[in-house]
Formats: sequence, structure tokens, C-alpha cells
Amino acid sequence: MIMQSILETIGQTPLIELNNLTKNLSGRIFAKLEYVSPGLSKKDRVALQMIQDAEEKGLLSKGQTVVELTSGNMGTGLAIVCKQKGYPFIAVMSKGNSIERAKMMKAFGAKVVLVDQQADSIPGQVSGKDLELVEIRAQELTKELGAFRADQFNNQSTMRAGEVGIGPEIIEQLKNTPIDIFVDFMGTGGSFIGVSRALKTKYPNILCFGIEPENAPFYSKDEEGNSKHRIQGGGYNYQLNFINQYGDIVDGYLTVTDEEAINGSRLLALKECLFAGFSSGANVAAALKLLEKEHAGKNIVILLPDSGTKYLSTDLWDF
Repeated sequence: MIMQSILETIGQTPLIELNNLTKNLSGRIFAKLEYVSPGLSKKDRVALQMIQDAEEKGLLSKGQTVVELTSGNMGTGLAIVCKQKGYPFIAVMSKGNSIERAKMMKAFGAKVVLVDQQADSIPGQVSGKDLELVEIRAQELTKELGAFRADQFNNQSTMRAGEVGIGPEIIEQLKNTPIDIFVDFMGTGGSFIGVSRALKTKYPNILCFGIEPENAPFYSKDEEGNSKHRIQGGGYNYQLNFINQYGDIVDGYLTVTDEEAINGSRLLALKECLFAGFSSGANVAAALKLLEKEHAGKNIVILLPDSGTKYLSTDLWDF
């Protein structure tokens, strides 16, 4: 089969059982490889859904500029989709995010605007305060250019990509295998909610847990953390619209430390030869802890949201 555009390769990602990681445990973990996509992350799928929905609703004009705040993955997805569909794209990103993402976006023809972090912020540790500065610049550019703002933290297409895409694919791939738990690291919270909504139609008793960094436990705990953590792409320690709107389907929240997430990514590479990023490691760490304790013997589904190649400039692989 010859495809006519790279956009046709987005979606239908593999589902792999992590047999080596669970060899000495009671229970199974199934990983949806969302990084097997042209932009190396699940946000390719979200970007395509977002632009297609905007076109269908008449929200995008021919040749109109698209602007979006991004930690890099959403920007890369939009860079690909916008280039193929003829929309100029501007990505607005904190300087605290890994530089590989900015380079990928530029390679796909995007303009990348990098925003300084707060004075007390640490490169590689983007906080909610840092993201607020990025949001201000994205709003300014949207107004100046009369651009279409993708708005991934509020656009319902973010959730729809999980509900009509990722979730149904998981159900089809699992066939008749029962699933007890779904865990997912929360960035916008859209994929977590969308996939959870889809899975609960097939598995009404499934438990869906949102994952946060130990130092940014906005939904997990009553006390506030210091917001400083190394798990890029989420854990901003502030309100998430999708969680607030659809939180009634969430069964709980769990936290992982930086070290647990990093170890999870390294175990994925060493044991399964799956080269994935920080949030993938966080999902693995959470799933393993559940199998090691109160949920031994259960079947768990996780997402591997992006590739480890996006973090070669960080210390994720310094071992």
C-alpha cells in the first residue's frame, strides 16, 4: 500500500506486552507505543484531530497562521500537520524544555519562539509559572497575527483524539483480554480523560489513575509540592480543564518521583528495547508499583507518549 502523505501514517500504533518487566511479578502490563509516529509522540494524533476538527467547523481559513503553546511534542505534531495542509505554524515554547524538540519543529518548517523561564527556574524543569509566561506570548502572537490558536489545554479535540482514536485502538488490539487498570501521566489531561472514557465503555469496572510528579501533586495530595521536577511535558501543578470537566470518571491519582520515572525509562530500554521519554518512564513506574502492592495479578494498560530521542541533551540517558 502506497500512502500519499505522511499524515496517513498517524494512528494505529502498536500495543506491546511488557513481558520482561513483569517476569517476576503477578500481573501484566500492556504498552501503547504512541511514540511510533512521524513526530515521535502521541501529539501527532492530537494535532491531526485538532486541525481536522477546526477545518470541519470552519474555524481555519486557507493559509491562516496557527499558533500554539507547547513543551515540544504538540508543536512537532502541529508542525507536521500544518506543513502538509498549508498552514504557517508558530510554536511558543519555554527555554526549559529539551532543545531536540525545537530543532525538530524547525526542520518541519515551523517558526519557534523560545520564552525565558522564571528567574528561579531550572532548565529541564518547566513549572506552571514558566508555562504562564509562554501562554502570555502565545496570546500576544495570536492577536497580532489574527492566528488560529490550537489551545491544547482547552480544545476538546485533545480529548477526542484519545476517545475516538487511542482508546478504541487499544480495545481492538486487546481483543478479549480483560483490563483492570489504566494509568497515564497527565500533561493537559486530555489523553488521559479521552482514553479513560473509551475504555470504560468496554470495561465498566476498570480503574483509571492519573499520574503526577511527587513534587507537583496538585490532584494527588492536599499539600502543595515545590513544582520542581524533571518529568517534562506535564506536572505543572495547576488546574487542568479536562480533569475539572470530566474528573468524575477518574478513580484516583498517583505520584512518582523523578528517580522512579527515570528508572522506568531506563528499564524500558534495557529490558524491552523500547526507547521512550520521561512520561513513559513515569507510567511504567506507576504500573510496576501497583503490581508490586495492592493490585498484584491485575492487567494494566499504559501509554508510551514520546521517544527517548527527544531527551538526548538531558541527563535521562547519563548512566
